[in-house]
Amino acid sequence: MTNLPKRSYKNLMAVAVLFGSHFSAQAQQTADVAKLAQNPIANLVSVPFENDFNPETGYKKEDSYVLQIKPVMPFSLSDDWTLITRTIIPIIQVPDLAPGVRGVSGLGDIEESLFLSPSKASTVIWGAGPVFSFPTASHDLLGSGKLSVGPAAVVLQSQGPWLYGVLAQNLFSVAGPSSRARVSQLLIQPFVNYNLVAGWYLTTSPVITSNWEATSNNNRWLVPVGGGIGKIVHIGKQPVNAYVQCFKNVSRPNGTTPWSLRFQIQFLFPKR
Repeated sequence: MTNLPKRSYKNLMAVAVLFGSHFSAQAQQTADVAKLAQNPIANLVSVPFENDFNPETGYKKEDSYVLQIKPVMPFSLSDDWTLITRTIIPIIQVPDLAPGVRGVSGLGDIEESLFLSPSKASTVIWGAGPVFSFPTASHDLLGSGKLSVGPAAVVLQSQGPWLYGVLAQNLFSVAGPSSRARVSQLLIQPFVNYNLVAGWYLTTSPVITSNWEATSNNNRWLVPVGGGIGKIVHIGKQPVNAYVQCFKNVSRPNGTTPWSLRFQIQFLFPKR
């Protein structure tokens, strides 16, 4: 084998170091984007499209489907505080729920959450504020018919490859027709993410709900258990977070699905 001149060898080493540092920086950038995507109150604009497939719903055991468009917008209030707005726009399809109760499709009640969060970087991130639910449903079956308000809070921690935390809120109806049932609804969403290489990660983020107005404990709680896998990908220069999760409902009200499949595509717009 012909020996390389010292100058050529040094040039090859410099190129190797240059490419190595480039790919290392790129990998770190992807890991940082993944953690931003997994943070529900991250200081970046994002537009998630969450698709929930729920089989065996209603008395005929048919499929139901929910698409939730959930844009997140941060607003800097000062050097110390940021306001994060989180909107949920649900588009719902439900089958026949009972004899004489025909299935419908349309818009559900729109929710708006406002989280006040410290702007300074910290290993523990938190935000708190009000949540509002507006009676925007296009059909009685798709919403509560009530204007509801309540507290919301989220706390999370980033530690090495881990990002974990919990989001919680409770809505109480404050206005609306007396003929419609009162709203007192708890939502708890714990989330745990373990980041792997090349933008891949393991994830679980079940949505646990409790209807405090239910007359029976058997119809009060919905408790899913499960998880899935996700990845940060790029469409051109556009970073996108995609994941799929599957859940089994270990506790559920009558007529609801025994299991569900969630698929999400989230468009990310990090600050440059």
